[in-house]
Amino acid sequence: MKKTERMIALTEILLSRPNELLPLGFFADRFNSAKSTISEDLVAIRETLHMTGKGSLETVSGSAGGVKFIPSIPKEAAEQFLENLAETLSVKERILPGGFLYMADLLYDPAIVRPLGLIFAGIFRQKRPEVVATVETKGIPLALMTADSLGIPAIIVRHGNKVTEGSSVSINYISGSSKRIQTMSLARRALETGKKVLIIDDFIKAGGTAKGIINLMQEFDAEVVGLGMLMEDAVWNTSRLVNEYLALLQFMGIDSSSGKTIIKAKKL
Repeated sequence: MKKTERMIALTEILLSRPNELLPLGFFADRFNSAKSTISEDLVAIRETLHMTGKGSLETVSGSAGGVKFIPSIPKEAAEQFLENLAETLSVKERILPGGFLYMADLLYDPAIVRPLGLIFAGIFRQKRPEVVATVETKGIPLALMTADSLGIPAIIVRHGNKVTEGSSVSINYISGSSKRIQTMSLARRALETGKKVLIIDDFIKAGGTAKGIINLMQEFDAEVVGLGMLMEDAVWNTSRLVNEYLALLQFMGIDSSSGKTIIKAKKL
């Protein structure tokens, strides 16, 4: 295999296996090349990834070491993406009866949630979470893409028990906006005790659901290291049940003259 062909193949392997530590011997055996040659190729790939903003290569020394591809998105590209997403959401056709904002088509579009996962991962990576948690259902794609970008598993908190998941831990919580008592649960096998958890969800208003997940995590002796929301209700005029969270977008209300929603992207 020629050098150019080998480097393309190396890059493809790294991009397809993000956050996975791959020893140099793995590449040396695969391409029938010396480890020193592979190291030279990886240096060039690292520089290219840095120039294109696709991510970085993390090198781990020692007998059990290797190289790991960490995916990312440049800050400028992330902010531009959020600006475009805010513009897409700022149309009157997305207003549903009752004043709800329709986002399901975007939340289940890989081209949308994949960059969002990279953005959340870049923000919270330094917190070193071990698990990403969300509540069903619209937060699932966001949590899954964030978990993929971080190289960690995702867990789904449910509104009720599922027989197929075995025994579970359930708590009652008060919805911050409706003031109703509701129930959420998580299978005991879904989360080991003592883990660092990152909570990701699609929308926060009063914060009742987020507070409920935090309380549920305490039942597993888990440490919540971050709380990320795609959008916050900026017109909510009452104190929220949670204060330390990060939202990428802000719902500013509805323009009375045009009937359009007003969505703003926050600076990262």
